[in-house]
Amino acid sequence: MCDANPTGGLPGKHSERKTLDNVNADLDLKGLICPMPLLKAKKALNELQPLQILRVQATDPGSVRDFSVFASQSGHILLSSTEEGGIFTYQIQKKA
Repeated sequence: MCDANPTGGLPGKHSERKTLDNVNADLDLKGLICPMPLLKAKKALNELQPLQILRVQATDPGSVRDFSVFASQSGHILLSSTEEGGIFTYQIQKKA
């Protein structure tokens, strides 16, 4: 389900401020409809360490609002929310 990104970040360099390229796990939820993208993302975030970043790809247009509301209510940080060709990509940083 979630795969670590072996190319993220610089070796030996750790900071609390992550760049959008420093993704710790990817989750492909394309084809799933509400509420599954959010439920699976929440489960994946639970498996991450604080301040790590989860990248989620989904095709459900309702996920835009879902992820925005989830981030504001949960304390996780929605670093980015983009759409390209019907694929919505979110980068969420787990709260400290």
